Amino acid sequence: MDRAEIVDGPKPKHAQLRDILRRAAEQELPPGSPIPSERDLARQYRVSRITVRAAVGQLVAEGLLTRAKGRGTFTARRRMDVQLYLESFTDDMRRRGLSPATEVLSCGEEEPPPAASAALGLGQHERACRLVRLRRADGVPLAVERGWYSPRVVPELHSHDLTTSLYALIADTYGVQLDHAGQTVWAEGADPETAKLLGVRTGSPLLVFRRVAGSRGRPVEDMTSWYRGDLYQVTMQLDRTDPESGPHRSHKGGTP
Repeated sequence: MDRAEIVDGPKPKHAQLRDILRRAAEQELPPGSPIPSERDLARQYRVSRITVRAAVGQLVAEGLLTRAKGRGTFTARRRMDVQLYLESFTDDMRRRGLSPATEVLSCGEEEPPPAASAALGLGQHERACRLVRLRRADGVPLAVERGWYSPRVVPELHSHDLTTSLYALIADTYGVQLDHAGQTVWAEGADPETAKLLGVRTGSPLLVFRRVAGSRGRPVEDMTSWYRGDLYQVTMQLDRTDPESGPHRSHKGGTP
């Protein structure tokens, strides 16, 4: 770690130490590396433990450091960029050079709730395949998926091996290529069941994606995925497509 000295001056000592630790977390230490204890940092940089606590606390709040009860403080894992396009989890992880793994938690024919039934275009009391899976990358639990699948398009889905790419299975087995989807994203705290599956504390921030996907105008999937907020972020490219909108819109005749 940086051996820079912390000095008296206009910049508070906790801010100086915060910058030193930030450089270490972003540039020097790999994800998951331990940082020195409060006592060691206080001794190394000749500051009080209150100063150390303030600097570390700010970086924990920013997500650069993470505390593990009884173990210490570590550099946080880097967040993966979630791109908003239609791709399976398995293909996404392999593209990143990670090893995907899937555990099927439950699967069977059930009557879906009204929202899922409407999304899949099912009749009253018509049953569908409910599939719950835990997704991992390099052994780390990343997401819990709870989905409903149309029995009209992918009948007997539960009879297949669902531990691999579901989109590839649907394409290869049923000749159905998912070609469109609507997706909604929001944030929520982890409920006890989801938190246990993902190895996080209850209430930890999660990114939630609800995707309704189909093929040639037929609805196939209504799936909601809960992703760990400490490992994922969403990046979107925003372009102005309507020249008549926004603060610099053109004025055709008359005064602004």
